[in-house]
Amino acid sequence: MRPKVIAHRGASHELAEHTLGAYLAALDAGAEGLECDVRLTADGHLVCVHDRNLRRTAHKRAVVSEMELAELSELDFASWKNPWADLDDEAPDIDPELGGVLTLRKLLETVAGLDRRVELAIETKHPTRYGGLVERRVVKLLREFGWTEKGSPARVMSFSWTALQRIKRAEPDLDVVMLMDSAQRWPVLKPTIGDDWLVGPGIRELREHPSLGKRLRKAGHRIHVWTVNTEEDLNLCLDLGVEAVITDRPAYLLELLDG
Repeated sequence: MRPKVIAHRGASHELAEHTLGAYLAALDAGAEGLECDVRLTADGHLVCVHDRNLRRTAHKRAVVSEMELAELSELDFASWKNPWADLDDEAPDIDPELGGVLTLRKLLETVAGLDRRVELAIETKHPTRYGGLVERRVVKLLREFGWTEKGSPARVMSFSWTALQRIKRAEPDLDVVMLMDSAQRWPVLKPTIGDDWLVGPGIRELREHPSLGKRLRKAGHRIHVWTVNTEEDLNLCLDLGVEAVITDRPAYLLELLDG
């Protein structure tokens, strides 16, 4: 069976990451899952933003955790992707709803309203001033949607072992993915993670450490790989039999797999 194609922050190669527009484009392309990063605002809302600060994606010197949702809603999260658009008379206007800050609730509502199963890979970012409150809010929201039981379309990912422990204590049946950005971490992680935990190595680590993928498979863990954007990297994942590939280019990978 081929790996599932998960859109990394939406169709983020073409459109601004974490915007509703990027996720809708990924869904239109046929993506089988959506990946997002989440952070807590000062008034307790989960928003889909990767960076701790807003300089890169909203051109503002501010920190997400110090702003309220209403303040974030006034910002443009899309124009950084195409900074010359205002000089192009033929460029379409950016719809504020498609290019503004996206809440996790809105993303879940979008997926829940589809007529096909689409999975969600939710990464909690750490360190953060709010600590375990992030995981508690994620679990609470998933419970509202009924997505904490076995077979749920949602799973929670993190580079933080402690964060995933919080998730499993709160909802033992919810899938978690232990992300890895270094092959050297695996000998330390292997004895500490649950047998049912998924493992999420970066594609660079799999390229640079050919034995890593084999060790993960031998340990019996399901594998989700990030961020897979080329045919060469996709073929490596196919050889390893990974369960899912997380990509900035969902349409391209789907064409390679099914076209």
